Parts: sequence; structure tokens; C-alpha cells
Amino acid sequence: MKLVFCGTPVFAVPTLKLALRAGYDVPLVVTQPDRPVGRGQVLTAPPVKMAAMEAGIRVTQPEKIKNNAEFRAELEAVQPDAILVVAYGRIIPKWMLDLPRLGNLNLHGSLLPKYRGAAPVQWAIANGEGSTGATTLRLDEGLDTGDILLQREMALAPSMTAMDVFPLLAEMGADLMMETLRGLDAGTITPRKQDESKATLAPILTRDNGRMDFALPAMALYNRWRGFQPWPGAWTMLEGKKLAVHRMLPTEVRGTMSRPPGELLVEQGTMFAACGDGTWLELVEVQPEGKRKMTAGEFLRGHGVQSGARLG
Repeated sequence: MKLVFCGTPVFAVPTLKLALRAGYDVPLVVTQPDRPVGRGQVLTAPPVKMAAMEAGIRVTQPEKIKNNAEFRAELEAVQPDAILVVAYGRIIPKWMLDLPRLGNLNLHGSLLPKYRGAAPVQWAIANGEGSTGATTLRLDEGLDTGDILLQREMALAPSMTAMDVFPLLAEMGADLMMETLRGLDAGTITPRKQDESKATLAPILTRDNGRMDFALPAMALYNRWRGFQPWPGAWTMLEGKKLAVHRMLPTEVRGTMSRPPGELLVEQGTMFAACGDGTWLELVEVQPEGKRKMTAGEFLRGHGVQSGARLG
């Protein structure tokens, strides 16, 4: 079976590597162009490009694909049996969907139809789901709306962040994609339509998704922090300046009257924030604007913040 592989970030690398180990013919890898990264804006190749080059596979990096005649001719010359699409970051045009006999096979990091969109792993964790999973589907012209091929579920421990889940899901998803290819080749997979009534969205994350709304219960804020790692994280404002919260824990504060959401309680070098429904968060590690990460105790010693201060 001849495959073209489309992918960009590190999440996609295990699927490419496993396809090669399984003996599939992958003459071409498609990935996004090199981008400037970090404070130094160093031009950096995508992880999938690096993996393809290590394997000696030809790489193409078109800026646009919908009306790109040169790119279309390149794919048509390959005549792939299937195109694998794993976190490529581009909408696949109809001409490309129609090209291979087995279609464009996508690995998606959720149990579709839940969490369609750009950030399924992050939103599943942020919403406090007890499990997530991987889905292989045959892409159509909609947003993650194609027919489901196979699915596999994975439990989410209450302490897991998105950074913990991504590598586990990438490995599990790679194995699922190989199972999908074998099943399609053998004719043992029956594609099934998605239940539109159960569809939910996982939109691309923005900086404002990380802003803490202390009207929410402590556990909801903790789950959002877990889901939004490493970006946009969790942050709030204190005395007109940004305060990032790098570690937090829902907790109980005994013997304390209810306080308005966002009000701080400082006790013996420990910092608690009042949240919705009378719940509390301990802010364990913070980073004031323009400063390094520090424990709550270090922050309190250096900034003189006292009980009654307001976050928001």
C-alpha cells in the first residue's frame, strides 16, 4: 500500500514512524513550512519534517494547497492508495479528498463526535472529562464530520495535564491508524456516520481562555489549568499586573467565612483564592509579570500581598 503522509507537530510523528516500521511505502511527506520559533525567532522545521528527513523521505511544504497546481500534480504523480492526515493544520480540499482509493484517513484526538476542532485534547481535560480517546475517520469537506472507522478510549486521571496526555494519545493513535489501514485493506471495517446530536466543538485556544474566572468552582478552574498546558495556562490580574499561576490545588479552608470570588486569603505563607460555590484554590506556584516562577511563600515575602486583595 502506498501512502502520502500529511502532518506537522510532534503529535503526528509516532504515526509516521509506525507506518514506516510496518512496511508501508511512504514516498512523500507533506508538512507546513518552517516557522520562526521562540524569542530569537529562529526558523525551525516542523517535527514531522525532521522525522521524514531522518528516514530519507521526500518532503514538500506548500504554504497553500487548495488551488496549488504544482502540489496537486505532485500528489497525482504519486498515486497513493491513502493519504494519512495527522494534525496537519490545513483544510483538505475536495480534489485531494477524491484522489486516493481509500480516501484521506485522519487521526483525531477525541471520541468523535465529541470535541470536533483544533484543540480536542485540551478541551476534554478542561471540561473535566473522565476519559478521552482517538478516532480514525475518513475525511469529508466538513470539520471532523467524516465517517468513523475505528475508536479507542483512554481514561484520564484527575491529575493529568494536556502535556501528559498528548504523548500517550499520539502513541495509541498511531497504533489505531495501523489497525485501520489493515482493516481497510482486508475489507473488515464498516464506516459509520457520526451522531450529529452528540457533536461538541473544541475551538482553537486563545490567550483569553487562560484567564481565570473565580466565579467558577475551584475544580472547574483546576481542570481548565490542566487542559490549557502549556498554553495559554492559567493567569489572572493582581493590582493591575498579570499573575500567571503555574501550580494550583483545589482545597478546603476550614473555619473561614465565605468570601467573594477572587478574594485572597493569606495564612502562614500560603495563598488561597476564593472561588464559586464557596470553594477554594491554593495557589502553589505563581509568576508575577516580568519575574521568574516562584512559590507562593516567596511571592508573599517579596510583594507584601495580604488577605483581602482581589484577583480578577
